[in-house]
Amino acid sequence: MRKAIILAVICSTAFGVLCRGYKQNVARACDKLGCGHYGARRVGGRSHGGVDVKCSDGSAVYAPFDGKLVGRIRPYGNKNKIDDGFKLIGNGLCVMLFYIKPDKYTGNVKKGQRIGTMLPMQAVYPGITSHIHVQMCDRSNPTRYL
Repeated sequence: MRKAIILAVICSTAFGVLCRGYKQNVARACDKLGCGHYGARRVGGRSHGGVDVKCSDGSAVYAPFDGKLVGRIRPYGNKNKIDDGFKLIGNGLCVMLFYIKPDKYTGNVKKGQRIGTMLPMQAVYPGITSHIHVQMCDRSNPTRYL
């Protein structure tokens, strides 16, 4: 019975599809610029603090769950062409989504509602698999929600 309750909670907080053109969230595999899974090694020995979900440059991006947008985040802080994103809180979750030009930075959103556009990743990292970076605010592994 306990397993059924846990599965029900996980299913009820499962993310909706993030990117137009995909029927489900698909994690970026390894490419010439690295790997997209949680914990992947990065330059300087860092580990990847999120999961990269495939999305084509210029595609519409949708809210993964009902929640509230609570502000802008600049993942690089250098104002390059993909240095934008936001924080979304709801359903007991807090997530940061990067490489998106939001339609707005604050306010309520519904799961599946258009929330922005995928920024031109190829302009900054030619040859990488274009993606949205999904990172939990507490830096835990977001894979189970995707």
